[in-house]
Amino acid sequence: MTHYILALRNAWLRFDTEFGWSRSSHVALSMMLALFPFCIFSLSLAGMLSADLEIEALTEFVFGSWPDTIAGPVVREMEAVLGDSNLRTLTFGGLLATYFASNGVDAVRLAITSAYREEDPRPVWRTRSLCLIFVLGGSVIICVAGALSVAVPIYLQLVSGPNSSFLPGFVTNESLRTALSTGVLLFAVYAAHAWLPGIHRPARRLLPGILLTVLLWSIAGAAFGVYFRHFATYSVTYAGLSGIMGALVFLYLMSAIFIFGAEFNGQLMRQNSGDRSVDVPK
Repeated sequence: MTHYILALRNAWLRFDTEFGWSRSSHVALSMMLALFPFCIFSLSLAGMLSADLEIEALTEFVFGSWPDTIAGPVVREMEAVLGDSNLRTLTFGGLLATYFASNGVDAVRLAITSAYREEDPRPVWRTRSLCLIFVLGGSVIICVAGALSVAVPIYLQLVSGPNSSFLPGFVTNESLRTALSTGVLLFAVYAAHAWLPGIHRPARRLLPGILLTVLLWSIAGAAFGVYFRHFATYSVTYAGLSGIMGALVFLYLMSAIFIFGAEFNGQLMRQNSGDRSVDVPK
């Protein structure tokens, strides 16, 4: 336990002194610019592949883990665009949307590489290609997971019947969707840590930071939702842009937690190699 406490302490010191907040700003802004293109492309693709998938169900799956007060304005704007999406949106806008979305992935790659104290040895064309693959792969995963989040509850209801005790009482449509979205989130964080850096490591060395990230995301998301509903004054400062600014601040907080989780892994790796110090400026 002392081993992990020391790693947490040193990770925080390095995050605070090695421009962790600035790196969080970079990731948050990049993700904000990538969010709309990625979601519009992914959900348009899902709608083109299956006309039975409802836009509302898909957006609920994608933004289900966000606080309602933050996700609401974003979802409304996205549904307005997706309601008019067609093959032209998917083809002509898809290429540009994929490129912009890959910038967000590249920002995450740079943040993890810095947290792990590495230099990426790969040429630019390889790292950019990897980011594009992440975007396309993420789109496919969202399509499949979104379809399952709708189809699995319907199938289980058909199997169990209206008066059957086939399913436990706590297994509801909402709990199934939450479990599926949590699984997708864990896989996404693992994929970022495992495949984006230039040096690959076994899963057991990545797991502590991944679990810490998802745990802190859950706590911070709930706390930020309460803050935004009862204490935030973005509407006074930013008027009609309050929803977007709230989403940007939320992404900034999530980015800071993600980078801190990567710093935690980086510090654990240093300690496991026998170096128990923290490499911060003197």
